[in-house]
Amino acid sequence: MSFFENKTVWITGASSGIGEALTYALSKEGADLILSSRKSDSLNRVKDACTNPEKVKVVPLDLEDETGLIKTAKETLASVGKIDVLINNGGISQRSLIRETDMAVYRKLMNVNFFGTVALTKEILPFMVRQQGGHIVVMSSLMGKFSSQLRSGYAAAKHALHGFFESLRLEHVDDNIKVLMVCPGFIKTNISLNSVTKDGSKHNEMDDAQESGLSAEACAEKILRAIIANKDEIYIGGKEIGALYVKRFFPSLLTRILKNRKVT
Repeated sequence: MSFFENKTVWITGASSGIGEALTYALSKEGADLILSSRKSDSLNRVKDACTNPEKVKVVPLDLEDETGLIKTAKETLASVGKIDVLINNGGISQRSLIRETDMAVYRKLMNVNFFGTVALTKEILPFMVRQQGGHIVVMSSLMGKFSSQLRSGYAAAKHALHGFFESLRLEHVDDNIKVLMVCPGFIKTNISLNSVTKDGSKHNEMDDAQESGLSAEACAEKILRAIIANKDEIYIGGKEIGALYVKRFFPSLLTRILKNRKVT
């Protein structure tokens, strides 16, 4: 029997990218899936492409709408009865300079990437406590460990996720609730296309590094293996992962490298 067979897994940001790849991989493993994003049509397309579409429930959800999110979460939890794994994958990135970025854009980045994730987790956490077990997966980024130009709000939100979920992990050790922080580097998804710019409009450009990055399918497989192995934190990508070790041992060197990097 697969590790994930008959486990109930809720995935946000499931309509594309890493979330879509995770959906297909988990469906093959026999999981019962709840798929969420703002895009109902895309979620239904993903559901129909699953190995076991009859085991997939589509639940549209807007991480920026906290009131609606909480209502939807309560209704969903009442109908499914349990959640074994929550994969907090939904989010947006940013491509804009600090001096040009509207405060409304920073609020949007925090609401979607941090507060929405926290709100959904807080709704599900009591169920996991009652079950005395569960797994919470949080899609951070290498930008959650250091920062770069044009990504100030995105990096701030990802840093905040580490602070919150590392506390959650420690508070619920005795409840057998695991927390996995996933820190991808360059993964070939549409994240740069959908990034917000200084006024909240879409970037609509594919970054070169994203275009040549690791596939979403390969990333998803690494995430599933990390869940099974009860990892606390993983880094996924190519040579960009080396920046973590430069940051740790030679922080001034990383500053010089990033300062001289082309701004795109």
